[in-house]
Amino acid sequence: MPADTAADPLVVFTPSGKRGHFPVGTPVLTAARQLGVDLDSVCGGRGICSKCQITPAYGDFAKHGVHVAADALSDWNSVEDRYDRIRGLPKGRRLGCQACVQGDVVIDVPSESQVHRQVVRKAASDRTIVMDPATHLYYVEVAEPDMHEPTGDFERLGFALRDQWGVDRVTAPLPVLRRLQPALRKGGWAVTVALHKGHRDEAHRILDIWPGFYEGRIYGLAIDLGSTTIAAHLTDLRNGTVKASAGVMNPQIRFGEDLMSRVSYAMMNPGGDIEMTRVVREAIDALAVELATEAQIDARDIMEVVFVCNPVMHHLLLGIDPVELGQAPFALATSNSLSLDATELDLTALNPAARVFILPCIAGHVGADAAAVALAEAPEMSEDLVLIVDVGTNAEILLGNTTRVLACSSPTGPAFEGAQISAGQRAAPGAIERVEIDPVTKEPRFRVIGSDLWSDAPGFDAATATTGITGICGSGIIEAVAEMRMAGLVDAKGLIGSAEQTGSPRMVAEGRTHSYLLHDASPTGGPRILVTQGDIRAIQLAKSALYAGARLLMDEMGVDHVDRVTLAGAFGAHISPRHAMVLGMIPDAPLDKVTSAGNAAGTGARIALCSVAARTAIEATVRKITKVETAIAPRFQEHFVNANAIPHATDPFPYLAGIVSLPDVSFNQGGGNDGGRRRRGR
Repeated sequence: MPADTAADPLVVFTPSGKRGHFPVGTPVLTAARQLGVDLDSVCGGRGICSKCQITPAYGDFAKHGVHVAADALSDWNSVEDRYDRIRGLPKGRRLGCQACVQGDVVIDVPSESQVHRQVVRKAASDRTIVMDPATHLYYVEVAEPDMHEPTGDFERLGFALRDQWGVDRVTAPLPVLRRLQPALRKGGWAVTVALHKGHRDEAHRILDIWPGFYEGRIYGLAIDLGSTTIAAHLTDLRNGTVKASAGVMNPQIRFGEDLMSRVSYAMMNPGGDIEMTRVVREAIDALAVELATEAQIDARDIMEVVFVCNPVMHHLLLGIDPVELGQAPFALATSNSLSLDATELDLTALNPAARVFILPCIAGHVGADAAAVALAEAPEMSEDLVLIVDVGTNAEILLGNTTRVLACSSPTGPAFEGAQISAGQRAAPGAIERVEIDPVTKEPRFRVIGSDLWSDAPGFDAATATTGITGICGSGIIEAVAEMRMAGLVDAKGLIGSAEQTGSPRMVAEGRTHSYLLHDASPTGGPRILVTQGDIRAIQLAKSALYAGARLLMDEMGVDHVDRVTLAGAFGAHISPRHAMVLGMIPDAPLDKVTSAGNAAGTGARIALCSVAARTAIEATVRKITKVETAIAPRFQEHFVNANAIPHATDPFPYLAGIVSLPDVSFNQGGGNDGGRRRRGR
């Protein structure tokens, strides 16, 4: 610590407000370290890395009680001049390792120079990620070998890391150890190492080594391994920025569209679990290569992977037979978080020493993806009672506030993601994603992914000429069914009316049922996209399971309404709250209190990738969450049956009734329209 004497200049750091007196000639970086100021450095103050950039402020500062003269810091030196000529320093910036204290001074540490910088997530909750990754780069100068002090190169590297960076214990896998001596000699006894230390590790592990000062970046993958989709974010481990994102269909779909069908496949086919493990690992490896190519980096620079997934995906990723998850009491092989080598999961496209972290599971049917949602949305910190619904093939639902947090999963199936829908497809260019139906003319208009124009707007055909109109995705089918209900084309039981009953020629007879013609490009060889009775039933089953799960948690909490609803999931950002409520996907609430968090599970994975403290925090949070098991809950079936109606058979929807009037029509058994009377709320 600095000697706190008035004779020495006062150094004040902002925004931290930390201050202390230091002798003339003290480097700003040294002062920052002694005060515990968050100022980055990879090279250890040698003027190589430029991570310690600071901005001195001059003039009078009444708040701090100091006057900063123009000569408060040492003059610009040759190291800074060289760096500025080659790479450029922003105007007013200095290198903290080169600028030395000459008088009282106020120093601002910009966010990009902070080790634990905050990265703002642009979402409704404005959560921040405090950068504290498990893997860092360190430049270190190592003593040359000496015949009189017979120590190995690795041991002397360890001494140097201890002396220069305060790193006590270091280990290295054999492949890294093999490259140590060539790297040291090529770098003139200076190397850069990537050191990894997880939140429960006792020692640092060397993941890679480079001769001299390595100017490149290191990366991590945050992966949401879903039943239908694998979504991944390639993230810079220095500043938390996402360099590339991509998603692919989970190849396990061919073994079963939902989780229980995959468990059944493993039960009925010896070796089936091994096959499902192999294909998903291969898909993850290929996705890593795709992201690295897109970001124009070497996949070898990917040092870490964080996974979030439901329990069945969790076990299949690990190569554990999921049979026990298919029957009560739904026992997990392990519910704790896991830290592994990537090679243990056959992930060969990454750095050979890359590490994997898998978030903890909450219970047998509530997995690491739900834990990731809890990490991203923090319901335990909410004063309001918030319902968080992660919409997917297997929906995870959280309900809670500062008092208590409950969780359950609900088997919605893949309909919300476009599967099991007659013209359904994944969200890709050409897919219908928004739908509106005129309640008078019954005519539709829609938007497709890849264009901002509605289908009745001038220029729509030209704008969609490249992609075409190929099908309808999850958000599109949700809006289509809700719009059909609001336009009187579907009754409260989910039955589609005939052309005679609805007065619309778009109603197409198909046997004893009817469909609604949304788009017809068959004259030009394109698709004929209809919303069929089967599509309505698939959406009813999915939304009923979702609503029933939410109602179970509300029963457990002893409430009939919630203060806020947060929609999460891969397409959560695209779901219209109004349409979701008309369908009865979610409980009644003011629409301005229904928000989207996008892929909250993926965000939780990013938080865990960027912060070891967050890994500790979510483990503590998971232990406090109360699990409600939908599979054995007596009232689940009752809630499910009542939720089949659109929006609901018994629950009132007063907020919805204030903004939407739903036609009171009935198309049961092909009977006539009952006059088209409109009723509010249901």
